[in-house]
Amino acid sequence: MDRLLSMELFVAVVELGSLTAAAEAHRLSQPMVGKHLAALEARLGGKLLVRTTRRQQLTELGQHYYQRCRAILADLAAAEDAAALLREQPRGVLRVNASVTFGTLRLAPLLAEFMARYPEIGVELELCDQLVNLVAEGYDAVFRIGHLADSGLVARRLKPYRMMIAASPAYLARRGKPETPEQLAEHDCLGFSRWRRDDGWDALARLHAAHIPSSRFQCNQGQALRQLALAGAGIVLQAETLLADDVAAGRLVSLLDGYLPEAKPMHLLFPADRQPLPKLRVFVDFIVERLGGL
Repeated sequence: MDRLLSMELFVAVVELGSLTAAAEAHRLSQPMVGKHLAALEARLGGKLLVRTTRRQQLTELGQHYYQRCRAILADLAAAEDAAALLREQPRGVLRVNASVTFGTLRLAPLLAEFMARYPEIGVELELCDQLVNLVAEGYDAVFRIGHLADSGLVARRLKPYRMMIAASPAYLARRGKPETPEQLAEHDCLGFSRWRRDDGWDALARLHAAHIPSSRFQCNQGQALRQLALAGAGIVLQAETLLADDVAAGRLVSLLDGYLPEAKPMHLLFPADRQPLPKLRVFVDFIVERLGGL
């Protein structure tokens, strides 16, 4: 038998005063209520109620069990109320994953605005450049750069992730300004060690049949490459998000704009749910509002 229903019926019998009243309240027959009580007594190994033709009385075991059942049922009701409230109002904690550069420079400032708009939502942002498993690792949403595999997740398309090539004015004054990808063979091209084969300088070289020698400097963080470029150590190929402010301020000079690799698609991924929690629904709407489009 359903143990939870048996507990509910036991509490009803105690509080309503009879099996008949409990049966009517739960739209069951009196014999069925009796069977539930008998099942509880068999499981517990003792009598819960002493029944006579005129009254019923809790045994010592029944008194103790009644108090615990009331507490358990109250906790269950509170849990259901909390779940219902989560379905009604945007609240709770969102776990979000994004790449380091995008998450630091583009997403984090937006999250400050998002949390100001929704003060009952907290955000746990984790940044890494490796692919994560949204479901297995417990994320509510992940930002994914590049072409998507069929994952069964819902994908909302965002603005493409564009790259930029740049160098400092001091470097260009010393080494000259490359006008074509072929001329990069004469320059120091700073290397990003986490690029896959279809990314970075190798992709640019294949796209334009150019030779771009391996860099003497390799790093797994775009910010470090940016700092070297600002110091005049070479030419950097990184996300537009990372370099655009320096170019606008004249600290770096944009290069080879007509030869850049094609911008990569970018998506926000989240689990398929016909009724997503409000915290996720408003987050998706906010991100699409701020980062959607081509």
